[in-house]
Amino acid sequence: MGHREDLLEGAKKCLAEKGFVRTTARDIVSASGTNLASIGYHYGSKDALLTKAFIALIEEWGEGRQAGLEGAGGSLERLRALWDGVVAEHETAGPVWAASLEVALSRDQKPELKSMLAASQLEGRRGLVSMMTGTPEEALTERDERTLGAVYQALLNGLMIQWLFDPASAPSGEEFAEGLRRLAQGFSDAERAAG
Repeated sequence: MGHREDLLEGAKKCLAEKGFVRTTARDIVSASGTNLASIGYHYGSKDALLTKAFIALIEEWGEGRQAGLEGAGGSLERLRALWDGVVAEHETAGPVWAASLEVALSRDQKPELKSMLAASQLEGRRGLVSMMTGTPEEALTERDERTLGAVYQALLNGLMIQWLFDPASAPSGEEFAEGLRRLAQGFSDAERAAG
């Protein structure tokens, strides 16, 4: 690996261990075996490097979740399998979730970070829709991203926050899928009663 790749790997390690705000450029250099000047040369700034590392961690998480997902695309079984897989890997996923929350809370303090992450928002939604429905990403529309993708993203982020606050009371995949089934049934019953 070259300095660019070493820096990215070092930044990912620092994000998992220290989070976004507490990671310094020196931490990244120490974890990567590179030098301070290489951060500016390859990424422009520490925040730009940490943003790339954060996006890479999220992408790796998504790729890991997609492998072996059970259930048909769009089914509650697939959602349950996804959540059960996430909970089973809480030791490795927890730091990424915490970094995710930290980044969201610090967005106004770092406008360049906010713009970089905003640019990746729709891409993340596209990946979630593809993972959950089994539809290839290239077949999805902007409407898919802005509707179904936004809902999947909200559900997943909400589940992560519940788990971070209190893992013991966070719902299992089965409980979460049952809650969604009951919610959908309530909408369906209300529409029938109104129609």
